Amino acid sequence: MPLPMNKGPIRSSLSSPALITLILFLASSALFSSEASGSAYAPAPILGPGDYPSVKGLSPRLAVWLAAQMHVWFAAFVLAVPIFVVILEFIGMVKKDARYDRVAYEFLRISTTAFSLTAITGGMLLAALIVFYPGLMKYLASIFGPTAIFYALFFLLETAALYTYYYGWKRMAEGRLKLLHLAVGLGLNISGTGLMFVANAWVTFMMTPSGVDAAGVFSGNLWEAVNNHLWSPMNLHRFIANIAYGGSIVGAYAAYRFLGASGEEERAHYDWMGYTASLIAIGALLPLPFAGYWLTAEIYAFSQQMGITLMGGVFAWLFIIQAVIIGALFLAANYYLWCGFGRGAYGEAYLKYVKYIALVVAASFLVWFTPHTLILTPSEARAIGGQYHPYLGPLGLMPAKNTAVNIMLLFTFLSFILYRRAHRRPVAAWVKYGNALQAGLFTAAVANISFLGVYYGYFTNTVYKVASSVPQVATTLFVILACLVIEWLMGRGGKREDFKWGRMPERSQYALILIAVSFTWLMGLMGFVRSAIRQHWHVYSVMKDASGEAFTPSIAYAAKVVSTGTIIFLAIIVFIFWLGGMGQGKEAGKDE
Repeated sequence: MPLPMNKGPIRSSLSSPALITLILFLASSALFSSEASGSAYAPAPILGPGDYPSVKGLSPRLAVWLAAQMHVWFAAFVLAVPIFVVILEFIGMVKKDARYDRVAYEFLRISTTAFSLTAITGGMLLAALIVFYPGLMKYLASIFGPTAIFYALFFLLETAALYTYYYGWKRMAEGRLKLLHLAVGLGLNISGTGLMFVANAWVTFMMTPSGVDAAGVFSGNLWEAVNNHLWSPMNLHRFIANIAYGGSIVGAYAAYRFLGASGEEERAHYDWMGYTASLIAIGALLPLPFAGYWLTAEIYAFSQQMGITLMGGVFAWLFIIQAVIIGALFLAANYYLWCGFGRGAYGEAYLKYVKYIALVVAASFLVWFTPHTLILTPSEARAIGGQYHPYLGPLGLMPAKNTAVNIMLLFTFLSFILYRRAHRRPVAAWVKYGNALQAGLFTAAVANISFLGVYYGYFTNTVYKVASSVPQVATTLFVILACLVIEWLMGRGGKREDFKWGRMPERSQYALILIAVSFTWLMGLMGFVRSAIRQHWHVYSVMKDASGEAFTPSIAYAAKVVSTGTIIFLAIIVFIFWLGGMGQGKEAGKDE
């Protein structure tokens, strides 16, 4: 089937907003840098209520909050999709399988519409910051002004690479031109990642300022300000999270098209697309908690007060909501894999294990969202003898949660192993021993993770409680890698049947949609927490927020704002899906 080539929308929709954003950004940077040049390395300004312009009927914090959240959602999507588009194109070239090329192109076409919306929301965010928080922007520009050059450079490179990559897909489909096309895709990803790294430097500086003294006087070492305490962990966490998020959104698109498919061939195509996208999303989800641990540990290392506010203060209950959402995510991912057993010729043989995996995943889920402190009336607190439940209270501590999430990861990986075996049967002479070795690894891993969590979490010094999470993570990663190697060795030369694509129940597609919704909501909630732990500081411990909204909003208010943003964003995404379907139908008509 020929690739649908759409030459119209991208040119008109991407260029104008992108240029507007770029011009706004450069103009603001140049303005603030020139104003600051006369007082280079001055202390951070001490602001008063009069330094915050107001627009009647508008809440500055709410305007910036929603603009920033929308921008981050779209940016995460458009940064992630090109990564696995290039990977799929490369696999398709190596395997000489046109399906990969077709799906990769369809991924890219979906993301191009989101590119223009990323630029629009970026422009809105910048405008809101300049209008409502000029003092903060002036101070940040006085330090990070030179990084605007890199930002603009990456932006231009990304735009040029995107045009070339998209329009050159068909013309650069053979021979050396194909390699050149892949190189352009690689350049697109490098420039997009560079763009994110620059923006991360500004955001993380506000949380863990570096290169300035206590009064906010800049030392003049720009690299020190960029390479602040949270920059590297934030880069890693966002890079992995973006891939998982992009995969989930594309998976939701495939589910949307699967449910509306009119024929078996179309169902098979979108089933395969949904599987590929969900595989990428789940694959990136597995190491994501570990990147999150590193980020959190660095927050604690920089400021214990900030860390306690994050995990033990007012935001602790948001982490319970986080646990519920991530637990739903894992359950949906496992459910989709279990439904996928039906695609393979040997899948039925593994259905008997599903109830045991479901039991372990559900039990881990319950431990993960068990709160430490309870919201109780005085009479209820008296009845149980305090604010902690006498039996369930210990499950609210991090050692129990670390144990639960590692076991949940292991059993999700087990679902994936069984899913793979649904269409292949190893025939190596040592298969029995290989299976026993894998079972032994899983058993030993669960025992080791549980021992580390229980003994070091509850019967030793607090220092060991935190340190024990590292060998727990190492155990999980080791078992995953070791079992993959064993699977590969046992599967060589084995009997293999093709999956029956399209043979999935419709309810499985709602699991893909649930994964995308959960990711979106989760990103919004955690984005709020990360930003809000600065409390009444624009730049933590250096520059105070003196506006009328320099207080931590209630959890209920934050949940309403994030939920409203999630609904708006997903409504736009559904509109993009609808447009994508119209465009594809039109192109398909031309091809016929």
